[in-house]
Amino acid sequence: MAASRGESGQATNLLGMNREELRAFVATFGERPYRGNQIYRWLYTRGAVSFDVMTDIARAARDRLSHAAVIYGVVPVTSTLSPADGTSKFLFALSDGLHIESVCIPPSTLFDADEERSGDHQPRERLTLCVSTQVGCPLACTFCATGTMGFLRNLTVAEIIDQVLQVRRMTGRRITNIVFMGMGEPLLNYERVMQAADIMTDGLDIAARRITVSTAGWVDGILRMAADRRRNKLAISLHSAVEETRVRLMPVTRRFPLVRLQDAVKRYYAATRLRVTYECIFFDGINDRPEDVRRLIRFARSVPCKINVIPYHSITFTHPEGLAASLRPSSRTDEIVDQLHEANLTVMVRSSAGEDIAAACGQLAVDEPRRRHEGAIAHNRPSFPHETTTHETPPLWASGRGEGNASEVTL
Repeated sequence: MAASRGESGQATNLLGMNREELRAFVATFGERPYRGNQIYRWLYTRGAVSFDVMTDIARAARDRLSHAAVIYGVVPVTSTLSPADGTSKFLFALSDGLHIESVCIPPSTLFDADEERSGDHQPRERLTLCVSTQVGCPLACTFCATGTMGFLRNLTVAEIIDQVLQVRRMTGRRITNIVFMGMGEPLLNYERVMQAADIMTDGLDIAARRITVSTAGWVDGILRMAADRRRNKLAISLHSAVEETRVRLMPVTRRFPLVRLQDAVKRYYAATRLRVTYECIFFDGINDRPEDVRRLIRFARSVPCKINVIPYHSITFTHPEGLAASLRPSSRTDEIVDQLHEANLTVMVRSSAGEDIAAACGQLAVDEPRRRHEGAIAHNRPSFPHETTTHETPPLWASGRGEGNASEVTL
């Protein structure tokens, strides 16, 4: 039976499909469901990029697939290595000419030290990939470079999952942990992000507890995670428990005030019994006063949680204005950490990874889309209430090398 293409006449992209979707697809040209299972394993477990290598599938079936379907996600453009800590930043091109970035954090950087102590992974075995979910971001957090791009579009499941497949292929190493902390707000691309996360668990053998979804506080998405009883970790970019301060730092607070965020967190914990992580950067004279710390402690005590204290990473390369241009790291951070410990809260102080190559938290941004899409920032930012208007060269650390100047490799 001849395979038929979609209504548009275009071949169907199989990358990003889950098992059920692949079974349904092969059924359209007379194949039995197990054929979908075979394709699933080839795509995700083995990382196949063509049907020719799927040797346990009959030649006739592979021929039909090659006429009806494609395997396509993202295209590697460059890889930049940090000589300071071995972090690698990857630039990927999308089918419409836009670009995104991902960051691979090597074993030498203790990104999640509490897991290291629990024995979840040996440091030398651990490899974390920071994955993007949108081109740009509409939430415009003051301290984040991605927000300066504006919002261009959501990524597809294929584009999300292929970041992992491509980095695994280029490094020759298994990715053990995923953090949805790259470009974009994951909960504004909920269905695709969660399908990608499920494929990562089922197809790439990355346990759900090793996949973290980080949000700026998009309450609707947190409530949906609660309703769906997601087993992935939830991290909330909090930074302040004082309403007016958080509004200045994170305009999303106008849409979802702290009282609604706290209520959503309580519902999430009640549904999942999973500890929440709060992410905090302390800025000089902004959120580091004694009252700020007292309010943070009170907010954090509402459910079992962990507080990640993150260094501030400069985004001066984006030429920020206003408050963003004046942000400086607080000199009181160590004192604040001591106060949080004294309040019997679990606190982790993060080290910087990739700051020298603009790959650290808050530094991901691509200039090219802004040039191609003039006006995207003003046009695509959401309005909040009361707001005015393929050569595959692995990073050096993959083979045990990592010294010298930062290197950029064209792939």
